[in-house]
Amino acid sequence: MRVRRILTIVVVAVACAVSLLSVPRAASAAPTPLPQPPTSGTSGTSGSGTPRTGADRLEDVRDRLDRLYREAAAATDAYNAAEESAAEQSRTIADLAEKIADGEERLEGLRNRAGAAARAQYRSGGVPDEARLVLSDDPGHFLDGAGRVLAGQRATKGLITQLTRTQEDLRIYAKDATANQEELEETRGEKDAARKKVERKLADAEELEKSLAAEELERLRGLEEDDQRAAQDAWLGSGVLKGSGTDGSAGARAAIAYAEDQLGLPYEWGAEGPDSFDCSGLTQQAWAAAGVPIPRTSQQQWQSLRRVSEADLQPGDLIIYHSDASHVALYIGDGSIIHSPRPGRSVTVAGAGSMPILGVVRPEG
Repeated sequence: MRVRRILTIVVVAVACAVSLLSVPRAASAAPTPLPQPPTSGTSGTSGSGTPRTGADRLEDVRDRLDRLYREAAAATDAYNAAEESAAEQSRTIADLAEKIADGEERLEGLRNRAGAAARAQYRSGGVPDEARLVLSDDPGHFLDGAGRVLAGQRATKGLITQLTRTQEDLRIYAKDATANQEELEETRGEKDAARKKVERKLADAEELEKSLAAEELERLRGLEEDDQRAAQDAWLGSGVLKGSGTDGSAGARAAIAYAEDQLGLPYEWGAEGPDSFDCSGLTQQAWAAAGVPIPRTSQQQWQSLRRVSEADLQPGDLIIYHSDASHVALYIGDGSIIHSPRPGRSVTVAGAGSMPILGVVRPEG
């Protein structure tokens, strides 16, 4: 009886074990692969595969748009710098060409004069001076003529010296013109590369914005405005403007007046007016209207103009933004700027602290 009970227990245990083995275990089942985010950077999932909220996705889109527009702005600076350099090199080549033409004309004149002097000396030099003195009916007249011949010989030497110097000048001009032409071709290549980069970045940004629904674009603009407002409030709250000036110079007022007249005009990369502007084109033309020439690009403006502290900020100063100096705006006082923001936007008034400030420069003084 006892043996039978033991056998029954063993049979039941074996049956249970078999049934357990036949049931799949959730803990060891192979996980179902999660969908991978698209390479465009606008996915609805996070890097870990967790579904993302609409706000998170828009944050990603905004970050990518900001990056694309900043890269386009930096490339625009490179294009503008190359364009300015190419124009300067072209002017230099034109000046050298004019010098070469003038030099060749002068060289031809010197050659004619030297040739005439040489022929005259040859015609008068067939008889030795001693014999000519003996044969002359008027020795005094001969001596006067001999003096003139000596003076002519000296003049001929002077002509040859001038001719040699002119030839050397022409050689240098031609060498400089060749070097400048080679630099110009290189600059044109840099300009073309920068233009293509700008166009590529802006096309990527446009494609990304087109992928958004109208309500998403509206929410995206709202996120941008919220962040700018928060940054401006923090900047003003820091007390940075406590010691700043409120009255700009006469030149500053003229620059501000010019910028105010451009409000509403569209941004266009590489443009410096009169119907559209990029950021540095606006600031350059504003100060040009005040009679103060400044460099073309925001990076050149940052590098070349006198720097002042934010605490000394005055109307008319230029505020340079981002670590790569890829944006610039004209400070108009009361914590505000006028700037040309980016493609798709227009010249507008904004908070001076609404973007990361790199520093401040002053065109005057």
